[in-house]
Amino acid sequence: MKIDILTLFPEMFSALKTSLIGKATSKKALEINIIDIRDYSKDKHKKCDDYPFGGGVGMLMTPQPIYDAITSIDGYEDAYKIYMSPKGKTLVQSKVKQLSKKEHLILLCGHYEGIDERIIELLIDEEISIGDYVLTGGEIPAMAVVDSVARYIPGVLGKLESAEDESFSNDLLEYPQYTRPQEFMGLKVPEVLVSGNHELVDKWRKEQSKIVTKKRRPDLIKK
Repeated sequence: MKIDILTLFPEMFSALKTSLIGKATSKKALEINIIDIRDYSKDKHKKCDDYPFGGGVGMLMTPQPIYDAITSIDGYEDAYKIYMSPKGKTLVQSKVKQLSKKEHLILLCGHYEGIDERIIELLIDEEISIGDYVLTGGEIPAMAVVDSVARYIPGVLGKLESAEDESFSNDLLEYPQYTRPQEFMGLKVPEVLVSGNHELVDKWRKEQSKIVTKKRRPDLIKK
């Protein structure tokens, strides 16, 4: 998969060079390109924002640098173009799976009070939010999309099954997990997990997933 990220602050994405994402890009299982929108500004000061028509607080990102940045990307016409926006649909695991099947994603990070609406009308396929709150920009949401989507790309995780067993993979939260030592601070690992009976272990995990979900996220049970 190829992911292009458009931003005014490319230095924020240094985190993608570390951990599993960094390893995946180094061995070409995933291609991530960070594009500085300012490089495409025709303003002599590389300005990318201006006051909104009609008045209002704050500044808006102007359309020209964004438009030129997106259309400069090889294959942008066929790529799935996403604007990270608090007005978008909330990112959930089912959407993550859908996005992981795309060959090419373009993620646009807004800033200030957002972007000129005409960019959305001309180029954007979907607006996505990571929650009902407002951040200073779209960089952190874009990283959340990359990290969650990348887990379904072959070669990123040690075993692709790891992504299938985690929270939200089946609309339930993940079951409790334990490792050594078998007893810690007076608390013991449930006997079923050391029984060696895989059928009982699977049954216990499914039951625990339902219990945890009902207790912490009853909305998921209803869904």
